[in-house]
This record gives sequence, C-alpha cells and structure tokens, in this order.
Amino acid sequence: METITYSIPNISCQHCVARVTKALEGLSGVTAVEAELATKTIEVSFEAPATDPAIREVLREIDYPAEE
Repeated sequence: METITYSIPNISCQHCVARVTKALEGLSGVTAVEAELATKTIEVSFEAPATDPAIREVLREIDYPAEE
C-alpha cells in the first residue's frame, strides 16, 4: 500500500472536500482519503490497480488538480 499527500490549492469549502473525497473513493484500489481543508491537502492511501497518475487524472477531471 502507498500513501501520498496531494496539495489541492483550489479546495475552499466542505463541498469541495466532499466532492474530491467521493471521486477518489470511487477509484478502484483507493483504500482511504483524508482531506484537510485548512492546509488544502488530500492524503490518499491506495494499492493496485490505483496509481498516482490515475489519482491525478481523477482530480483533473473534477477540476481540482493537484499541484506538481
């Protein structure tokens, strides 16, 4: 299992957190999503078949791209 913390600068409210969390939890292989609104970060724990590029793509698709 791998855990990565993503910086999501345009998360600004609980609705944003809920949208990102729901989208990532729908990705096969994602085992946990923890959002921190104050720091604008999302910590994602995952295993195959989920990958870092796949998670980043989901974030882009819902208009919450992770900073590089």
